Amino acid sequence: MRYFFAALFGFLLLALTVFGIAGRRGTDFRKPPLEIFDDMVRQAKLRPQVPNSFFADGRSSQAFVAGTVAQRIGDHGNDTWQGTAENTGMEPGKTNFVATIPVPVTAALMARGRERYNISCLPCHSATGDGNGITKKIGAMPVVANLLDKNAIIIPDGQVFHIIGQGKAPNMQGYAANIEINDRWAIVAYVRSLQRARFATLEEVPAADRATLK
Repeated sequence: MRYFFAALFGFLLLALTVFGIAGRRGTDFRKPPLEIFDDMVRQAKLRPQVPNSFFADGRSSQAFVAGTVAQRIGDHGNDTWQGTAENTGMEPGKTNFVATIPVPVTAALMARGRERYNISCLPCHSATGDGNGITKKIGAMPVVANLLDKNAIIIPDGQVFHIIGQGKAPNMQGYAANIEINDRWAIVAYVRSLQRARFATLEEVPAADRATLK
């Protein structure tokens, strides 16, 4: 019996301790209950339009750095993205993808595109772009887009840029967080070169270079 009362006393003490710490959840108090883990209910933050000495201008609300955040405009759901073609892959103020790469295509850009393609794209799409990369061969991703397919060739360059950044269902994830804008355009240029290499005709090769072809 002595052990029973000792156990009962211990249980009641534990229950009172838990109740004292947790408080009556969902009940309004003038002061918050004692919290061990606040679950981020209350956290340090900057309130808008409130003075703050951390910044040189003394304001907590800071303007976006110019050129880094696209602005969305429109009414009643008819929205368009305002930004340059280089940043979005779309014609400014429209929802149409740009037809051709809006940056100069140079030897340096092509070399960069090949390097970035080999890092981020080759495992799935293969070195030639035919979609038979190692992920397909081992069964990790049975369906991979063939970049030499007609549908991949006829889409605008801006759409290729968009797919690199945002991905495409059902299997491709977006690489916007991994591949910066300039490198996405470099990959677009290199993908176009893979397509051109596969389907170009002899007449398209400069006469001085035809003799080097086998």
